Amino acid sequence: MIRHVIRCCRWWRGGVVSLALAVAPAPAMAAAYGPLADGRIPRIGFVSPTSPGARDDAFRHGLKELGYIEGRNIAVETRFADGDPKQLAGHVEELVRLNVDVLVVGATIGAKAAKRATSTIPIVFAGSSDPVAGGIVTNLAHPEGNITGFSLAYGDKFAGKWLELLKQTAPAVSDFAVLWSSSNAAAVRFVAEIEAAAKVLDVRVDAHHASNVEELDKAFGAISKGRAKGLIVTPSPFAAKNMKKLIEFAAAHRLPAIYFVDDFVKAGGLMSYGPDIVDTYRRAATHVDRILKGAKPGALPVERPTKFELMVNLSTARALGLKVPPRILTRADKVIE
Repeated sequence: MIRHVIRCCRWWRGGVVSLALAVAPAPAMAAAYGPLADGRIPRIGFVSPTSPGARDDAFRHGLKELGYIEGRNIAVETRFADGDPKQLAGHVEELVRLNVDVLVVGATIGAKAAKRATSTIPIVFAGSSDPVAGGIVTNLAHPEGNITGFSLAYGDKFAGKWLELLKQTAPAVSDFAVLWSSSNAAAVRFVAEIEAAAKVLDVRVDAHHASNVEELDKAFGAISKGRAKGLIVTPSPFAAKNMKKLIEFAAAHRLPAIYFVDDFVKAGGLMSYGPDIVDTYRRAATHVDRILKGAKPGALPVERPTKFELMVNLSTARALGLKVPPRILTRADKVIE
């Protein structure tokens, strides 16, 4: 059972967490764009860094909220990289050859592949950890060119918060492993920020890279033989694809672990903290709608997340012999009993 705590809009900025109460109005159905000048219905290319599921479902839901019905007034061509970033460029190039009217791409690597592939087709990216550091845009307010999108805002020393929360949850732990993947262009920055936070908290961290299954198995071997008694899994398409394997490893080695999205916690992970990644795909539909109605992509600001959430799985905590401190439970937006 998931207990929802009435605290939305949790923001992390430079080490300060503030809470605000908000009530979101139900989305109103908008008048969708009609057929193109040549009589065709608009065709959207959608490239996800993961497998079919929550992300493309959310995007389609966003289109539906705006009045678009597939096959009637919109068509969506989907491609999936299944957690392998090497596939993204090929999928993007294929959709560019199909001359789609708008290209929607996930992850920083996907957005960069789209930028290389076309300077004319409008691009909307979703789920980029840091669009500026990742080289997608130089300015969030004025992205310019044929690209805009939705950031996850993993900036402002956000990564250090994962270590801080995990340390507060498992105060006896002083050695942590960090798993990162080059399938996320911002991952090196995450590691640097976690290492900086470790100095402040006076704990030790070891970083381990994995962008394929062989590297992941090697990382698991190194972690299990090392001193780490806690695990931080940083955001990446590869980590999302290997969620089950990561959760099982943490459970088998009794490692308190924190993840970047609540899917891990719902599947049995201990805790997560981060923006709602799937929601950025739903919101991407709004930029697609505005572009189809005549807006220039580069004139649409890159939008940030509307909320950050902390989720805790008490069943997993009990299995690990952990008693989650009250201050963590008080902060949590969602708690699995």
